[in-house]
Amino acid sequence: MSDTSPEGSPASAESPAAAGSPDFDDMTRDIAEVPAVEVLVTVAVNLMSAAAVKLGLTEEGDKYKDLDEARKLVHALAGLLDASATEISSFHAAPLRDGLKSLQLAFREASVVPDEPGQGPGEKYTGPVYG
Repeated sequence: MSDTSPEGSPASAESPAAAGSPDFDDMTRDIAEVPAVEVLVTVAVNLMSAAAVKLGLTEEGDKYKDLDEARKLVHALAGLLDASATEISSFHAAPLRDGLKSLQLAFREASVVPDEPGQGPGEKYTGPVYG
């Protein structure tokens, strides 16, 4: 008996899925079934969550606080919301914009030397944020 499969590659006792590798065909099919709005909202929520952690707004407080990282995440969130504003309904966009504003205000409060109005993270997309 040969140690190669009919395609000419070495035969293995286990299929890739059985060996613990991901089934990319199933993953692609799953992604294909998700509406774009849901992907955008999920990414936005993940950015918001990560920014909240980096701003020290979680139960752990200052343990993971990193304002430089928070600035990047808030800026990326603002850019995503600005770019996708016409693609997602106000039903989805309104709470995301509210969350963004809250994060921008939290950043301003957490900063030892606050940015000038209009210069904070994401404010080039949203305009100046005031408390």
